[in-house]
Amino acid sequence: MSELTMRAEELDAADELAKLRSQFVLDDVVYLDGNSLGALPTAVPGRVEDVVRRQWGELRIRSWDESGWWTAPERIGDRIAPLVGAAAGQIVVGDSTSVNVFKAVVGAVRLAGDGRDEIVVDATTFPTDGYIAESAARMTGCTVRAVAPGDVRPALGPRTAAVLLNHVDYRTGRLHDLPSLTAAVHEAGAVAVWDLCHSAGALPVGLDEHGVDLAVGCTYKYLNGGPGSPAFLYVRQDLQDRFDSPLPGWNSHADPFGMRPSYEPARGAPRGRVGTPDILSMLALEAALEVWEGVSIETVRTKSLALTDFFLECVAAYVPEGRVESVTPTPHADRGSQVALRCDDAREVMRRLIAQGVVGDFREPDILRFGFTPLYVGFGDVERAARVLAGVVG
Repeated sequence: MSELTMRAEELDAADELAKLRSQFVLDDVVYLDGNSLGALPTAVPGRVEDVVRRQWGELRIRSWDESGWWTAPERIGDRIAPLVGAAAGQIVVGDSTSVNVFKAVVGAVRLAGDGRDEIVVDATTFPTDGYIAESAARMTGCTVRAVAPGDVRPALGPRTAAVLLNHVDYRTGRLHDLPSLTAAVHEAGAVAVWDLCHSAGALPVGLDEHGVDLAVGCTYKYLNGGPGSPAFLYVRQDLQDRFDSPLPGWNSHADPFGMRPSYEPARGAPRGRVGTPDILSMLALEAALEVWEGVSIETVRTKSLALTDFFLECVAAYVPEGRVESVTPTPHADRGSQVALRCDDAREVMRRLIAQGVVGDFREPDILRFGFTPLYVGFGDVERAARVLAGVVG
């Protein structure tokens, strides 16, 4: 048994989150792709069966009231809120990430007011955010300016209406400085919109503490809500009365069952709703979030950094020198909960890793991406992954 194997056993024995692994459906595979799709929590299948068989099958339409379907978007939003540092009443769950990014960016431009006609967008963003920003610009008469997060400050000016940034870079795992960038956006008189897809459930965000205006996040990654589970939209409390969604729907009406021809937006978080909630996936997400009962995001962050540190140490020890190169920042303050390794034949290497029971993913053109979900990934998993990687590339 190697020194690193023994250390992994010691670290797992001391891990206070290790007991949570039994709350997920897992096998012998080392699953390091929770930053794309989280593992299935054991509570979900039974809950979904109840929703389908009893709530839908027996109660039918009565479930909108008796099973709490109607209030699910805000209720589940309040369950997510502590994980992203938000007080209750500011998050609504529903629609896809892309739809919520569109609501947030157009809403931000409208909040910014007259005379501001430029949307600044993260040049390294997940492509969809860029597509949405371009569409929002056409709709609002704005232009789009794409800049790297490190160049945001000098790009801001009197024309800046909204700034759309990713908290964690989806390729490299770089964590951007949300507090200081948000402050810079505010100093310029603009509105800050953050994409939290790769940070919600992985690390502290501090939406309220840092005065973030609007934020969007998915729930199928570190929150383990299931494939295509609904995203969430955060609108800061003091902005809610002025938030003008570009997608008004009957579900966001002040009197949804009044069926009035004119639109009057609801008060509070429901203003971010649009149409009928996707109940099956939404209630699967609610069951998945039960795993977080009694778990602090700070504890998760501590383990996340320990896991990624240990993985990088094991890779350095096992993998032949020069075969892979980490593009994930070394400083903890700059790192999310993933490690990205540059490798010349990355696509084939990942295919072989998966065949040998280590699941990560590949990103063009040469990135091996490994996501670390502290709720169910252990240090033994990390050591084994690095050892298998060494065998594949060696």
